[in-house]
Amino acid sequence: MATAVRISEELVNEAKKYSRLDHRSLTGQIEHWAKVGKCAEENPDLTYTLIKEILMGLAELEQGERSEYKFGQ
Repeated sequence: MATAVRISEELVNEAKKYSRLDHRSLTGQIEHWAKVGKCAEENPDLTYTLIKEILMGLAELEQGERSEYKFGQ
């Protein structure tokens, strides 16, 4: 369910810039930032790069992209 929220014009303008760079919609960019921020708050020791890789892996799982991990390879 979508919910309308008010955010600052400054944040919207920043999100527009990044959304073009990352080929996301404005909403998609703000949702991405929210997911990264939530993950960072819940896991303060993780780097941005690791958080991004975790989120990418979760998205791949949701799309059915799975392969068995082979230890020692």
